[in-house]
Amino acid sequence: MTDDLWPAPTASSAVDATVTVPGSKSVTNRALVLAALASEPGWIRRPLRSRDTLLMASALRSLGVGIEDTVNNATGGTGGGDAWRVIPAGLRGPASVDVGNAGTVMRFLPPVAVLADGPVHFDGDPRSHERPLHGVIDALRALGARIDDEGRGALPLTVHGTGALDGGTVTVDASSSSQFVSALLLSGARYNQGLEVRHVGGPLPSLPHIRMTVEMLRAAGAQVDAPEDGGEADVWRVTPGALLGCDLVVEPDLSNAAPFLAAALVTGGRVTVRDWPRRTTQPGDRLREILTAMGGSCGIGDEGLTMAGGGRILGIEADLHEVGELTPVVAAVAALADSESHLYGIAHLRLHETDRLAALAKELNGLGGDVTETADGLRIRPRPLHGGVFRTYEDHRLATAAAVLGLAVPGVQVEDVATTGKTLPDFPGLWTAMLAGSAAPATA
Repeated sequence: MTDDLWPAPTASSAVDATVTVPGSKSVTNRALVLAALASEPGWIRRPLRSRDTLLMASALRSLGVGIEDTVNNATGGTGGGDAWRVIPAGLRGPASVDVGNAGTVMRFLPPVAVLADGPVHFDGDPRSHERPLHGVIDALRALGARIDDEGRGALPLTVHGTGALDGGTVTVDASSSSQFVSALLLSGARYNQGLEVRHVGGPLPSLPHIRMTVEMLRAAGAQVDAPEDGGEADVWRVTPGALLGCDLVVEPDLSNAAPFLAAALVTGGRVTVRDWPRRTTQPGDRLREILTAMGGSCGIGDEGLTMAGGGRILGIEADLHEVGELTPVVAAVAALADSESHLYGIAHLRLHETDRLAALAKELNGLGGDVTETADGLRIRPRPLHGGVFRTYEDHRLATAAAVLGLAVPGVQVEDVATTGKTLPDFPGLWTAMLAGSAAPATA
């Protein structure tokens, strides 16, 4: 489609702005699941309100969980303001869940649905039918769950919940998505025998996201044994037990900060992202290392993380296996560099919202670039770029990458920029405000 085009603004000077990035999608959706499975009510403060998280909240409500929108200032400081109060209840069916194209919803909720009393039907956008779910489906079946998927290993499917699951030991090939492991672990404490998950197969992508799951489970009172604690490699164990109702303030989404920090590098300017955590499990924290290697400089202060461009963009040789979601923006910056880049370890991106490797190669080449796909990544040789339509394939990270290109390349038109609402509400407004010198938080 070409009838919904957004003219990406071109920077007329170096950017100098302070940006407030909304909360982390990965943290918000994990927090919603854990709060729904807890033994007492909890709070999720400063949640991200985007398509993916609203779909998660709606799905849990359909299963009987109470999720109340509220503004609460009782605790003061960072604890007040926008929040969800989550009130657990007995999970019930029949229910229907719309997953959209959200990997966290389609993968995290079937292990929850086995605990519901009744059938739960899952369906979503056409692209969701093409995304792998076999790891979760096969694991739940091995644990005794009944799931109808007509042998597809994908959506649509129906989980026939019986109110409980024994649990135990299960093997899963999570080489196509670390979310298979996280999905099982999040519900594991509620299974009668707990859960032991053994990964078999190729290297696990996005390990930081599994570490995030483990830390959040522990914060909710679960006992978890993980490889990083000196345990057996590729094995995670969750002891059965009640989960606590937490009071959680959601961090800014560091992966969604990528285009804003990249803007400092591309324009030779300066961008500060407020409230950048000094310690985090979010993969987006690797932006500090990656963009510094590409010619930027950064530091964390009281206000947040500040990235400054040095007037030159360097090519990079980077293994992005653990931080694949950063690839589109990194590829856009690499296309503007003064030397070749090789991004690798990211074959799994072919199974994301779209085939991100093929899409990036096609769209960058359509603007005059020289990008080739490798077996597990991209080789990017900078060339003079020109304007044109950049198609996004309903992928939010393709849209933000196109906006980064537009800063330096006049005439870039982004197809369906509204797809950024999947994880980053009102991205065009934030982007325009950044170019004007400031960017306020987005609302949805």
